Amino acid sequence: MSRVHVHNFSISFDGFGTGDGLTLDAPFGHAGERLHEWMFATGFWRSMAGEPGGSRGVDNAFGELYNLGIGAEIMGRGKFGPPQGGPWTGVGTDEEWRGWWGPNPPFHTPVFVLTHHPRPSIEMEGGTVFHFVDASPEEALNLASQAAGGLDVRIGGGPTTVRDFLAAGLIDVAHLVQVPILLGRGVRLWDGLEGIESRYDIEAVSSPSGVTHLTFTRR
Repeated sequence: MSRVHVHNFSISFDGFGTGDGLTLDAPFGHAGERLHEWMFATGFWRSMAGEPGGSRGVDNAFGELYNLGIGAEIMGRGKFGPPQGGPWTGVGTDEEWRGWWGPNPPFHTPVFVLTHHPRPSIEMEGGTVFHFVDASPEEALNLASQAAGGLDVRIGGGPTTVRDFLAAGLIDVAHLVQVPILLGRGVRLWDGLEGIESRYDIEAVSSPSGVTHLTFTRR
């Protein structure tokens, strides 16, 4: 049976998973790349980007678990492209827009993009196929589990999507990375999830980079 994971999901000290003012040129708004600098320095990330080198310590060890046993992903519309609540219109958001990720996205699985405005699926290089569905968390998970072929399903973000799946009690294991910055504004992960710690065993591993890896495992 498929298990449901969150992995390599960064949050600030004050719980924000992305900054304010997201645009085509600033996918994380005023946060910039600060939430993910820990990951960009790893050998895991540099290898995915076709670059040499990178760290091989704690951060890399967690990073390398990203694709392990994953057969499908679910993401919010904002992880696929710039935020826009209406139909797929406007610069970078019309039906020619094929996502932030270039011609060969790093997912290599079916990906279900949650949107109130479904559109035809897009097949990319490397096995990634984006499907655009108007579905509840439970409905989306059912679709993704079937597509995963017995492998696990990853909830890719952004913070609103992760929060919705946590609130629905659908996530088995969540790897969150607390980054030592204060953003002050943006989209918070934890709003409305008071007491969620009672449902999970939580492990914390500190890294020399300054981040703390938090693993939530459903009891």
